[in-house]
Amino acid sequence: MLTRALVLFTACGMLFAWSAYEDEITKWRRDREAALKADGGWLSVAGLFWLHEGANPFGKEASNDIALPDGPARAGVLHLDRGKVTVTMDGTTRELRHDSADSLRVGRLSLFAIQRGDKFGMRLRDPEAAARRDFTRLESFPINPAWRVTAKWVAEPHKIPILNVLGQTEDSECPGYAVFRLNGQEFRLYPILEEPGAKELFFIFRDQTSAKETYGAGRFLYSALPQNGQVVLDFNKAYNPPCAFTAYATCPLPPPENRLAVRIEAGEKKYGQ
Repeated sequence: MLTRALVLFTACGMLFAWSAYEDEITKWRRDREAALKADGGWLSVAGLFWLHEGANPFGKEASNDIALPDGPARAGVLHLDRGKVTVTMDGTTRELRHDSADSLRVGRLSLFAIQRGDKFGMRLRDPEAAARRDFTRLESFPINPAWRVTAKWVAEPHKIPILNVLGQTEDSECPGYAVFRLNGQEFRLYPILEEPGAKELFFIFRDQTSAKETYGAGRFLYSALPQNGQVVLDFNKAYNPPCAFTAYATCPLPPPENRLAVRIEAGEKKYGQ
C-alpha cells in the first residue's frame, strides 16, 4: 500500500509540475503577442529614416526629406550635427537622445532617434501601421519541457563580433558560453550582454529549422544569469526577432558560433507561414 501511495504521489506531483510549466509558457506566449500588438510594439514600426548632416525637414508633404503619413505639410526640421540630433518645431528647439524614450509626436505618429554604428536616424511608430492592422497570430511548436535544458556555464569573458542586417559589425560583451547536449551531441551557445550590468543573457541563434519552420535569420532567447555554474536555456521561449514583422528594424544576426547543427523544434515558428 505504501509503495502504491508513493507512486500515486509521484505521478500527481509530475502532473502538477507539468501543468504549472504549461501555464507558465502559455502566459509567456500570450504576453509576448500582446507586447507585439501594443501601441508601442514592433508591429507599429512603419518607417526608418536615416539623417544627413545639417537640416532634415519633415512633414506630410512629399517634398520633405522625411515624408510622413500624417501631420502638417511641414511639421519641423531635424538637425544632425556630428552625432547630436535636435528638432525644431513651433519655434522651439530641443535635443533628442538616441536610443532612449525621447520621442517626437507628429499627428498620430511618434518618432525616436536611433544610432547604428556611424548612422543616425529616426524610427517611426504608427498605431495605424498595416503590419499591426493585418496581424493574425503567432504560431509555435507544442510546449515540450524536454526543450528546457540545463547547461553547464563556462565563464570566459571576451568580445564577440555581432553583424546586423545593415551590414554593420559591433563588438559585444560575451561573458562566456553555455554547454549542453541534444540527441547525444554537445553544443555551445554564446550570449551577449546588451548593456553594462545586464541582468539577463541574450542569445542570438540559428538552427536547422531556420528558413523552414522558423524565421530564416534566426531567433532570440533570453536566460537568467548563471547560478552555481549552470544556466537554463528554455527553447520553448525562443522567439522571432523584430525583423520578422517589420522591414524597419535593425536586428542583430547570429554569430557563426551560434549556428547549431540540430533542429530546435521549440518556440516560435515563422510568422505568416
